[in-house]
Amino acid sequence: MEDAAEQARGFHVTTTRKQIVTAALPLQDHWLPLLNLDLLLPPVHVSVCFCYKKPRHFFLSVAETLKASLAETLVSYYVFAGELVKYSAGEPEILCNNRGVDFLEAVADVELQELNLHDPDESIAKLVPKKKHGVIAIQVTQLKCGSIVVGCTFDHRIADAFSMNMFLVSWAEISRFDTRCICLSRLCPFHKKQQMTSRIYYIKENALEDLQRLASGSSPKTGYGQRTKLESFSAFLWKLVAKHTGRDLVSNKNSKMGIVVDGRRRLMEKEDNTYFGNVLSIPFGGQSIDDLIGKPLSWVTNEVHRFLEEAVTKEHFLNLIDWVEIHRPVPAVSRIYSTGADDGPAFVVSSGRSFPVNKVDFGWGLPVFGSYHFPWEGSSGYVMPMPSPVDDGNRDWVVYLHLTKGHLKFIEEEASHVLKPIDNDYLKINTIN
Repeated sequence: MEDAAEQARGFHVTTTRKQIVTAALPLQDHWLPLLNLDLLLPPVHVSVCFCYKKPRHFFLSVAETLKASLAETLVSYYVFAGELVKYSAGEPEILCNNRGVDFLEAVADVELQELNLHDPDESIAKLVPKKKHGVIAIQVTQLKCGSIVVGCTFDHRIADAFSMNMFLVSWAEISRFDTRCICLSRLCPFHKKQQMTSRIYYIKENALEDLQRLASGSSPKTGYGQRTKLESFSAFLWKLVAKHTGRDLVSNKNSKMGIVVDGRRRLMEKEDNTYFGNVLSIPFGGQSIDDLIGKPLSWVTNEVHRFLEEAVTKEHFLNLIDWVEIHRPVPAVSRIYSTGADDGPAFVVSSGRSFPVNKVDFGWGLPVFGSYHFPWEGSSGYVMPMPSPVDDGNRDWVVYLHLTKGHLKFIEEEASHVLKPIDNDYLKINTIN
């Protein structure tokens, strides 16, 4: 068993074919400026992948189906077929020229059940493409057992997770010959302190509920139900990160945590779930390491709730748009991404509750696993809770953590009752059909 695990860590991926997929209908070349909220995003690439059991179709048929349906999808999501180009003032703009999407076909000498999904740097990172051109790149990989992995890497400045989820679901629907109309709207250097690494865990629904109960406190004003699961989990993680930092005798420093807020419901007069682009703000709070360690979880959760409250309004997003407009073309980014060498640890929690792991069916079944992968080189950590792909009636979470190795080791030691390494037993993929 150990030999198989060692072999899985060192598996190889070989690219067998590379093509450029363009939109199925001709498009007139035109330019699209990035909107103000897009300009707040750093120039980073984000990856996402889905693992499927062996389909009934041959791999060549699977790849051709994906390319054909992608070409149709790009007619509506034509921004993904373009290029990001800087104009004279230094700001990037999208050249919608139907340059197309790099599409790679590959094979890997590893079986699905051998993948160490708990360590995405050793597994997922090899199964998603390196984006070299355009806005998005796609890779479809056949594993040794016949299973399929579909991986995408995209420029975060063009789309947030909500927009990417829309694209993925639309692509999957078209691949299944679903012809429903999809309507769309238009769309600094970082200080790197310590080497970050990524891990993936799962949290059972009952553990989340216990956290929420503990985080909400017992008084009438903070009774159970007053704090969300996301607030509760974020506060729990913040305490753990602070506790680890305090062990190194730097408790006099402050730690920052931010939570990504989607502004669609706040900005639209009517709820518009088809807006494509970035509609994000990252409110954050900063507290001393001593307070985060010494105060109860309910106090930390209240602090999380407090800084979130100020950012979930329409006025907040309108002010943010105006602020960017005043300072253009000077690049801007949320301050939590710009921690200095003398700052304490900082990380961002991005809610992936809308991650469509139970909707991305290209025609050969739902994925047995799916996750975002964001191994960026900034000094702030990154956390993404997502719904579990395991359909057993529970509302478990899969959680992607990108933190320092020390923080991850400490979290695994201190929070093993909550965060459990993702494995094939939990995902029920020990037996590949």
